[in-house]
Amino acid sequence: MTDSTVDELGTTPSQTVGPFFALPGGMMWDDGPEIVPAGTPGSIVVRGTVLDGDGTPVPDAVIELWGADEQGRFSHPNDPRGGSASFENFGRCGTDPQGGFWFRTVKPGPLPTPDGRTEAPHLDVTVLARGMLNRVVTRIYFPDEQAANAADPVLSAVDAERRGTLIAVADERSVRFDIRLQGDDETVFFDL
Repeated sequence: MTDSTVDELGTTPSQTVGPFFALPGGMMWDDGPEIVPAGTPGSIVVRGTVLDGDGTPVPDAVIELWGADEQGRFSHPNDPRGGSASFENFGRCGTDPQGGFWFRTVKPGPLPTPDGRTEAPHLDVTVLARGMLNRVVTRIYFPDEQAANAADPVLSAVDAERRGTLIAVADERSVRFDIRLQGDDETVFFDL
């Protein structure tokens, strides 16, 4: 190949996730963030913004949220306690032009661990965004669960200075959880 051939062909684009999430046939569905209908007893709204390392909103990310039901049961055949969850607590939401996302769900119940301890009520979160080759996974803990949060084995394993990045902030009938992908206040992400 000559230098002129390379110039004609241009640079091969890098392979990253997105920003194709909202395209027809993509990952989104109309009621993705509406995990439970408005008016469901005990329902809460989780709102937040996805921010990059400079604090700039990420307008084309996808957030997946999942967790147990209000009794701490999963809608999954591998739930070791048997039985069935009252609903499938899973949703997906693309961020808006200001990086915002939201979900309507119920607050999950506490979860038993295999070693007999208890995990505090929490929601699991996956973030997919342009420029990221792999998804990142984090958790949302609730601000009104101070004692349960203090005893949670996963949250307790996080450096004390960074635990606050995993605890939502109360906001009337909702909670706010901003996700910072990089930077000084980067949200804690877990290796799975």
